Amino acid sequence: MKKYNIEKDIRYLQLLSNSFPTIADASTEIINLQAIMNLPKGTEHFLADIHGEYEAFQHVLKNASGNIKRKVNELFGNTLREQEKRELCSLIYYPEQKLELVKETETDIKDWYHITLHQLVAVCRTVSSKYTRSKVRKSLPTEFSYIIQELLHEHTENNSNKTAYVNVIIDTIISTGRADDFIIAICNVIQRLAIDQLHILGDIYDRGPGAHIIMDTMAHYHSWDIQWGNHDILWMGACAGNNACICNVIRLSLRYANLTTLEEGYGINLVPLATFAMEVYKDDPCEEFMPRLSGGAKKVDEKTMRLTAQMHKAIAVIQFKEEAQLYEAHPEWNMHDRELFKHIDYDKYTIHVDGKDYPLTSCHFPTIDPKHPCQLTFEEKTLMGKLHHSFHVSEKLNKHIRLLLQHGCMYAVRNKNLLFHASIPLDEKGELKEVMVTPEKFYKGKKLFENIGMIIRSAFQDDSTPEERKYAIDYFLYLWCGPDSPLFDKSKMATFERYFITDKATHKEEKGNYFLLRDDEAIVDHILDAFEVTGDNRHIINGHVPVHVANGENPIKANGKLMVIDGGFSQAYHKETGIAGYTLVFHSRGFQLVQHEPFTSAADAVLRGTDIKSTIQIVEMSSHRMLVADTDKGAELKKQIADLEELLYAYRHGIISEQEQKK
Repeated sequence: MKKYNIEKDIRYLQLLSNSFPTIADASTEIINLQAIMNLPKGTEHFLADIHGEYEAFQHVLKNASGNIKRKVNELFGNTLREQEKRELCSLIYYPEQKLELVKETETDIKDWYHITLHQLVAVCRTVSSKYTRSKVRKSLPTEFSYIIQELLHEHTENNSNKTAYVNVIIDTIISTGRADDFIIAICNVIQRLAIDQLHILGDIYDRGPGAHIIMDTMAHYHSWDIQWGNHDILWMGACAGNNACICNVIRLSLRYANLTTLEEGYGINLVPLATFAMEVYKDDPCEEFMPRLSGGAKKVDEKTMRLTAQMHKAIAVIQFKEEAQLYEAHPEWNMHDRELFKHIDYDKYTIHVDGKDYPLTSCHFPTIDPKHPCQLTFEEKTLMGKLHHSFHVSEKLNKHIRLLLQHGCMYAVRNKNLLFHASIPLDEKGELKEVMVTPEKFYKGKKLFENIGMIIRSAFQDDSTPEERKYAIDYFLYLWCGPDSPLFDKSKMATFERYFITDKATHKEEKGNYFLLRDDEAIVDHILDAFEVTGDNRHIINGHVPVHVANGENPIKANGKLMVIDGGFSQAYHKETGIAGYTLVFHSRGFQLVQHEPFTSAADAVLRGTDIKSTIQIVEMSSHRMLVADTDKGAELKKQIADLEELLYAYRHGIISEQEQKK
């Protein structure tokens, strides 16, 4: 018999008895938890570096990275034609839009409803099979909850009575005019149950047109977490009031001719910037600031391109000044070398970088005083005041940043997997590197990430002191481009050099030691030990640096212990990587890496039944089917069972009295 320290635990057990007031209640809960422990583990999906590509992202959620298509093939492989299976899948992904199309073309809509409802119930039964009835019930829409439960749990094979019962339910759904609503509801349930937990390994923001749409999607998503990326941190800094971050956010949007998220998503008023730029840079061709247009970008007329380039240069010049002022204010960052306006010879049109002089592509700087090159003009200060205010009062931006804080952190450990966006600072030998977080406070590894996370949150907390809050707001810039930042970890961010120096040797950003050593299994094990990730089959999963599949680079490193899942969701990276993103899927059988090809559009998926073409790579398969008992959730349930068993002991030995059930 187990020995319990009842005296020590008595207060906790008394509180637990309020939830389970009798022996029967506690016993029933133990039985329930033991049953849950023996279900297959839920399917986790890992995505990274989405970069505003909302249509591709939403489609990957809707098709569960191809999992729903696989389920449909398994169910109807020999009974439906390929075109019929494609049509069924597109209905599951986009039920509202597909129903409109079907009703325009289908000659016998009642027959179509009858066949389709049976098919959808079969798919829903398959994707719900690994969950408890309670969990499935909680996922169902209220108005159809009872009906869906009846259909899911009534098997008609070799049972004529049950067949008639199910057919009457479906016939009644159709005859009462509820078929469309029911189809939409059950399709959403299928999508919901196909992914149990979503992990986003950073960088929702920048480059693509719809980061705000992605955040709206996540606001209603059932279960997700995010490990902040450098681009997310940049937007968090802008929301917190860091002017250098505000400039970077606007500059990146202009660089890719993508102002949708800023203007339409968050209502940021860029008219003052446009007015300023047209006046100050009216005689400047701004050739080096012409926006980059990816293959999927809308066509931009010459006048708009010219204005965009002028705005781009205007905000870039202000950015370099704002950054320099922060480097001056924080000498502990050791970033004085990035105050590049101080290194320009304004008579010779040259700049001194890395011990050499280079000619500038342009030295047209009408707002720079060579004696005080990093000072903003009165007009620039006025402009920044307006932009700062616009970010501060954006209700939707503030809501979305709160979501990132609520669901996010610098790192996470989930089911023996260490998740983070970019890097772990290391020295040349692969040892954890101590990094200064605040003046005179140095941390490494897990403590580094935890303390950075606390600083980030202090920028948004009312109980932070004014000094703490100011430093936290300033610190967002270091996290964005500081050499030892775990979200950057490069020698420099060569934005200035790429704009103003032709020699590409100056553009090179030397990667930190993590990126050089991460294929070494011993180094990866060392990091996992430092973050207290224990057990067999443990991994690091991160993104940040696109995997160049077209050049033969493998996303699986360190003998399978490290997985880099940035495959280039952003259209700007498609030519560079050769693919259009990864999803890492961790189900009860093991890991699969799903490699996606470029997505056409949701409209095309509805009209033609097209899907994202995906290639599956088996990364690691388990020797046995993993159960809930093998997961973090299982560890929690084991503790709950142990507590309930101790409560039973206390009841049975009269240490705690059972409570009378209320009639």
